[in-house]
Amino acid sequence: MTDPGLARPAASMATGTVLSRVTGMVRNTALVAAIGTSVFADTYTVANTLPNILYILTAGGALNAVLIPQLVRRMKADADGGVTYTDRLLTAILGVLLLVTALALAAAPWLVRLYASAEWSAADLRASTLFAWFCLPQILFYGAYTVLAQVLNVRGRFGAPMFAPIVNNLVVIATAIVFIAVVTDPTVAGTSDAQIALLGVGTTLGVVAQAAVLLPVLSRAGYRWRPRFDLRNSGIGRAAWLAGWTLFLVAVNQVAYVAITRLATTAGARAAEAGADAGAGITVYAMAHLVFVLPHSVVTVSVVTAMFPRMSRHAGDGDMAALRRDVSGGFNAISPLLVPASVALVLFATPVAVLLFNYGATDLESAQFIGETLRAFAVGLVPFSAYFVMMRGFYAVEDTRTPALLAIPLGVLNVGLGYLFYQALPDEQAVAGLALGYSLAYLLMLLPMWLLLRRRYRGLAVAEPIARSLRLLTAAMPAGLAGFAAGFAVLDALGLSLRPVTALLWLGVAGAVMTPVFVILARWFGVPDVADAVLTLTRRLRTPRSGNRS
Repeated sequence: MTDPGLARPAASMATGTVLSRVTGMVRNTALVAAIGTSVFADTYTVANTLPNILYILTAGGALNAVLIPQLVRRMKADADGGVTYTDRLLTAILGVLLLVTALALAAAPWLVRLYASAEWSAADLRASTLFAWFCLPQILFYGAYTVLAQVLNVRGRFGAPMFAPIVNNLVVIATAIVFIAVVTDPTVAGTSDAQIALLGVGTTLGVVAQAAVLLPVLSRAGYRWRPRFDLRNSGIGRAAWLAGWTLFLVAVNQVAYVAITRLATTAGARAAEAGADAGAGITVYAMAHLVFVLPHSVVTVSVVTAMFPRMSRHAGDGDMAALRRDVSGGFNAISPLLVPASVALVLFATPVAVLLFNYGATDLESAQFIGETLRAFAVGLVPFSAYFVMMRGFYAVEDTRTPALLAIPLGVLNVGLGYLFYQALPDEQAVAGLALGYSLAYLLMLLPMWLLLRRRYRGLAVAEPIARSLRLLTAAMPAGLAGFAAGFAVLDALGLSLRPVTALLWLGVAGAVMTPVFVILARWFGVPDVADAVLTLTRRLRTPRSGNRS
């Protein structure tokens, strides 16, 4: 059964995450409608991905892995509740990120060349470099947002960090609408420097707003940051040492991502050279991945974020039995929703992509390319989320080394399998092959990750979570097929072709059939709390409690 202690904070975060992800989907729809999926779109995607990459590479992964356990321990051990330590930690982190941002701006042309296809023209590289100069300041504000969010989390304020991205999304949606209004030819040749600046600056202002809205919430939570530069013998060295392995993990992941990005941008460039009206490049890969992580973000991230401070306390107390219950409870909490979500995304990837992306500069064929790539990602949804839960299991006991070392075979599998599929599949499906390699890499790495975590925890159940997931899959497959058939039959009977409005009809009919059939079959196969999980989430989304609006 799902741990009732996680229900309220996880549901509060799920509410914020759903709203932020819904507006995020609107944001992505607006962006793809504005820039399409061609080489010009790839020049923006590469540039706008750089601040995310550099932030995670220098600090982001380390902050997520290290910050909460360290803050929890200092809140408990220090006479001032960890306030001074938090001041020093924020000062150090933001100082490092400010330096990284300055260096990245200076190195923007070389960074773009690292990730771009060798087949891009000089004009393509110039456009992407311009975008990068406007987007790279996001590094500092991503860091500010993450640090402030973690400080709020350890103080029991889980809601605001999940709602803050909504502000970011609204700013970018407005920017995309203005871009559509002023740009008639969204290509490298047809877009001026001022129009590139409009899109780049608007994207960065969204991240600035996302961080800024947390400041008043933090003040109400009783914490005001005061910069402190007396860092010597402050204990921050311990956090830095732990972060070192996480930085190694991120570096390995980014080596893999460089390879994936260069392959995907090359596929897009070749489509353009062949004169294709639609192409599958890095923008297709990125948009499909954003849809893929939606259920993971709503369910897994919400549950684990609520669970992680408690896990850190249990680790600090040396209570391994409680830690084992936490990890098992995390699996049990996410599986009733993630297993059917995975099946649904595999079956309905094409209508989902058409509904979300077939607008403006993105035609039906381009949207279908996104759907094919989404389907390949969806195969790995449950393994991806299970891997995430186990990583937090290591981080709770301050073991950042093991996940870092496991990133090496994970990256090799991701790139190796992706490259094999990329080469074996037709050009229009090559990017979907990269996504399939990503999914299979996480699936194959589950066993070594579990074995190592089991040894660290001196035991960890696996038979029951696997059996539970298989029962859920057995229920979800026929339910999904019934929904698929019902939706397709309605469209066929009405003689409707696939476009956004008919995709919505198909998905509506399919959902109305799949959901009750899945709940009934899940009970039949011995997973009685599926209905409770679904009802708790939907009830919470309809009527969020005022006590969790922070």
